Amino acid sequence: MSTLLAAVSAASQQFASVVADPAPSGVPDVGGGEAPPGADGLLTVLKWVAWSVTALCVAGIFGVAARMAVDHSKGGGREHVKGLGFVLGACVLVGSASGVVGALV
Repeated sequence: MSTLLAAVSAASQQFASVVADPAPSGVPDVGGGEAPPGADGLLTVLKWVAWSVTALCVAGIFGVAARMAVDHSKGGGREHVKGLGFVLGACVLVGSASGVVGALV
């Protein structure tokens, strides 16, 4: 039991020395910087664009639903499903835009 404790103690000392003095990486972390002057206006415009695109996605779903209701008696369901697929694809892109950009940057 004492040899196990000695081994754990030696391993924790080695781990502490590695954590205390990490090797420098070659790539600096630029993601933690601060925004340049005037960035507040750009962020306001981006928020307006995001709100507008989200509203357009909701309007697109309403538009597909309206066309489905009007054309129900004609049997044109396949075209509506394709249109709904495109609108929902746009909704997924809008919803994941910041995550995609964050993963790439």
